[in-house]
Amino acid sequence: MNSLGFDKSEKDTKVVVAMSGGVDSSVAAVMLKKQGYDVTGITLRLYNNSNVSSAKSCCAGIDIEDAKNVALNNNFKHIVLDYQDKFFDGVISNFVDSYTNGETPLPCVKCNETVKFSDLLNEAKKIGADALATGHYAIRKGSLNNASLHKAKDFSKDQSFFLFATLQEQLNYVRFPLGDYKKSEIRELAKEYKLSVSDKPDSQDICFVTSDSYRDLVQNLNPRVKKKGIIYDIDNNIIGTHDGISNYTIGQRKGIGISGSKEALYVVNINKDQNSITLGTKAKLKKNVINFKNVNWLGGNILPKGLDCSAKIRSTQKDLPGILNIESDQGTFTFDTELDKTSPGQACVFYKNDQLLGGGWITA
Repeated sequence: MNSLGFDKSEKDTKVVVAMSGGVDSSVAAVMLKKQGYDVTGITLRLYNNSNVSSAKSCCAGIDIEDAKNVALNNNFKHIVLDYQDKFFDGVISNFVDSYTNGETPLPCVKCNETVKFSDLLNEAKKIGADALATGHYAIRKGSLNNASLHKAKDFSKDQSFFLFATLQEQLNYVRFPLGDYKKSEIRELAKEYKLSVSDKPDSQDICFVTSDSYRDLVQNLNPRVKKKGIIYDIDNNIIGTHDGISNYTIGQRKGIGISGSKEALYVVNINKDQNSITLGTKAKLKKNVINFKNVNWLGGNILPKGLDCSAKIRSTQKDLPGILNIESDQGTFTFDTELDKTSPGQACVFYKNDQLLGGGWITA
């Protein structure tokens, strides 16, 4: 078995590497090339951007040129595919719709779920690749037909949360060469490989939102969201008006425009049908039972009922213990402790120790 789990030599193993133009995917591609694999880099042009790379960008402008140069300097094939329409339909449109519906989207998960591990994976299979490799910080374990997904060695960079929607058959095909490395080690490897992107900053925030606020993008693509409505307090008293529910997220405190309360007020509910928001104290945000739908389960053939495991609702938080119940494609997770800022449109992702069991999309 070679390092990717195939019973053949590295030179006979064809690998497509998803290259965004950043340091992680570049190191992943060159690492596999140096190990002797037959590597093809593919970069997806996802949206129009200037030729000047920003701290937010990837897969646009100069980032594509960076990926091309890495491939050229390391003697492996590189392809650029125009996926702007697919990216708009699968990611940007969903992003706008979520805010329009009073939800808070997770575009990085949608990008992995649609463009990368669906469309790009199919492209890799079309050219006869044995596997698709990415620069994600996660660990894949197991056989060719029954793989499992685990947290990366570098917990501070772990991206397994964003991969919860990966289907079992996709996970069987995908590889994560960086999962056993720390970020600092990848930076050192980039310098050792003499990559031009070795000091390139990591992409930040939402790559396709290049203005100061996501609200500009949402309102440009759907001007109807700028519709005035009522702001209520927790007792259903009218306390003000707003300029559109897309301007607000659950847990928001700043920029609401309501003053005079003895305690700080937060957005505790967004009602799309009534085009209203409700404000309350921080205590009103707290809950320990999370409802979710559209579950992707990677934990075996039997759906859990009363499973003692852990979960988290934000990528940056530590997963916390509780009880998981799933029936069909929906369920609940009951945390042992209360959380706040649980927003519809976000994800609840389940773990058993370091193994990712799956996840679902939080509902109201």
